[in-house]
Amino acid sequence: MTVNKEKESLVCRFRKGLEATRNLLARGFQGRDNASLEQVEEVLVTADVGTSVTQEIVEGLSRKARSPGLLEKEVKAAILKGLQSQERSLHVEPGRLNVIMMVGVNGVGKTTTMAKLAHRYSQEGLRPVLAAGDTFRAAAAEQLEAWAARIGVPVVRQKEGSDPAAVAFDTLRFAGARGYDLVLIDTAGRLHTKVSLMEELRKIHRVVSREVDGAPHEVLLVLDATTGQNALQQARLFLEAVGVTGIVMAKMDGTAKGGILIRIEREVGIPVKMVGMGEGLEDLLTFEPEAFVEGLFG
Repeated sequence: MTVNKEKESLVCRFRKGLEATRNLLARGFQGRDNASLEQVEEVLVTADVGTSVTQEIVEGLSRKARSPGLLEKEVKAAILKGLQSQERSLHVEPGRLNVIMMVGVNGVGKTTTMAKLAHRYSQEGLRPVLAAGDTFRAAAAEQLEAWAARIGVPVVRQKEGSDPAAVAFDTLRFAGARGYDLVLIDTAGRLHTKVSLMEELRKIHRVVSREVDGAPHEVLLVLDATTGQNALQQARLFLEAVGVTGIVMAKMDGTAKGGILIRIEREVGIPVKMVGMGEGLEDLLTFEPEAFVEGLFG
């Protein structure tokens, strides 16, 4: 597939997944003139772009917009500009044992996202192994094993209630002894306000960093896009606890508030690296700002 075809396909997938948010934003532009800035401001806030980001955009537009077409063009340019300074690629490299920790609260889709990542890297020629580090949720390891069987990768697990850091340790030793080059560590979903549970994540982080030089190479925070404003606070607290390196926005296809992605990047500073646009194994997309903005408005 050519570069242009790949870009076109990605834009189409973002356009499809962002339909609800796009329909909301469209109300700010259709059939309006330069007096529509108040309406634009209203829909941006409603889409969870955030007050500070919205005010910045609207203040810039007030000196430029003179027609509906130009207004939309300037909004797209302003959003895109704010998304272009981040490093999006995951730090996964051939020739070493790569380690990725998955963190987040209950129900955001960590296990499913982890399986999608394993599938993606398997398709690219790497050999992943999964660590069943969620040892507290009933049937968590079974769910992970079901995904692993589907994509053909191994799982390392212990009995329910085991120390998650011990599971991570065993997985790293397993991977190192058998020549695997990617370890994905599942963790128990937890309320970001529970200090003891966040300390458990720090323990896993310490064990991993002790066993593998430079690890974890990524700490990916999975956020549910449908939760809107609450995702912002989650991002702040997980960043403080375990040094999150990137965000996966899951369930983007199920919300009209896709603007929360923009707000998190601008206010917290963590790059969005991937977005979930469906339940299938192929529905985890690399976040591309241009495709995202086209999907919002195109």
